[in-house]
Amino acid sequence: MSLRDYINISKEVRAAVTGNSPVVALESTIISHGMPYPRNLETALLLENTVRENGAVPATIAVINGTIKVGLEKSDIEFLSKSKEIFKASRRDLPVIVSKKLNAATTVSATMICAGLASLKIFATGGIGGVHRGASKTYDISADLTELSKTNIAVVSAGVKSILDIGLTLEYLETLGVPVIGYRTDEFPAFFTRESGFRVNHRIDTPEEIADIIKTKWDMGLNGGILIANPVPEENSMDNEEIQSAINSALKKADEKGIRGKEITPFLLAEVNSITEGRSLESNVKLVTNNAKLASEIAIKLY
Repeated sequence: MSLRDYINISKEVRAAVTGNSPVVALESTIISHGMPYPRNLETALLLENTVRENGAVPATIAVINGTIKVGLEKSDIEFLSKSKEIFKASRRDLPVIVSKKLNAATTVSATMICAGLASLKIFATGGIGGVHRGASKTYDISADLTELSKTNIAVVSAGVKSILDIGLTLEYLETLGVPVIGYRTDEFPAFFTRESGFRVNHRIDTPEEIADIIKTKWDMGLNGGILIANPVPEENSMDNEEIQSAINSALKKADEKGIRGKEITPFLLAEVNSITEGRSLESNVKLVTNNAKLASEIAIKLY
């Protein structure tokens, strides 16, 4: 069997890639594991519409019945939003899920891999994974970081989720040689908030300049991705003290329940949403939509 036996690229996405037209990859974990129904369905469709409105073709990615699908039908998105039998796929999980013909939402790392297989160049998400708090004991470090060091996909995110250890995440990205660019910001954003107390490597103020940096990196044979940190819009940014208090409470509850591994991020996000009475979810929707818009603007200059 060859690669084409495992992957299905929609006609729209295939035509765009063949015609060298801008395409933006979108992940599916936000649908199955990041938000409750029906907000997950609404957000997934909103992201696709945002990409289209800004001149690019959306390519939401997931594994359906063992087939990697790049560019989902609306029925696929509805299925992912409602079903409770959707696995969460990272790099390590893809061969098993595909071989056993299971259904899975793709994390940042798996979405990058699948996007790369389809010859895509840029991907918009909410926030990437990173080094978890307490990683010196648990060694809990997201595969998203190592994927950024090896797969040629530019990733637009609102930094990393503020439930993580942001300082250690940035240190690890430096070790892996991943450029971290701040879009119109000198400070690395922390998902729900615009500030983290940590600086970005480089501030870039236009999509054109970012596209040129991406092209230059790959033209030089410097494999791996670029992280483009795009802060949540100011009007949707949450109070830093409030969000940190909510995160600390959520972390304590996760520790008490013994929640670890790939289950911890969805648990913490749900807990923070509960503590903030839904305001963190609203912030999440706004920031990921903002990222889809910027990724589309960069894609137009990149293709």
